[in-house]
Amino acid sequence: MSEQSESASNVLGTPLESCCMNPVTGYYRNGKCHTGPGDYGLHVICVEMTDEFLRFGKARGNDLITPQPQFQFPGLVAGDRWCVCLQRWIEALKAGCPPPIYIKATHISALEFVDLKELKKYALDWEEPAS
Repeated sequence: MSEQSESASNVLGTPLESCCMNPVTGYYRNGKCHTGPGDYGLHVICVEMTDEFLRFGKARGNDLITPQPQFQFPGLVAGDRWCVCLQRWIEALKAGCPPPIYIKATHISALEFVDLKELKKYALDWEEPAS
């Protein structure tokens, strides 16, 4: 069964929210960080691009800056939202340059590799409830 279904959850256990429709992101190009068969990169983390992360990815062979019209890919700039590969985000985390994330648009499968507490540290759409 594909995780592309509308019932997919985010890392908080609530319905997966859209990451971005302009440019249209996601492995299935539906705006959401769904995953399923064939998504070997696990494009499950919704991030807000930073110049540092874009340069980091390009240096590792994942050029998200250069437009690729043949794939309807406009190229990304700082501030764009995009579903990125889980391992690339983890690499950036270890290198000290993880881009901020949208936790409500990050697929629950990310929890198989990254602790929720760690994800919350980088979330733009999360605040710890007042105690």
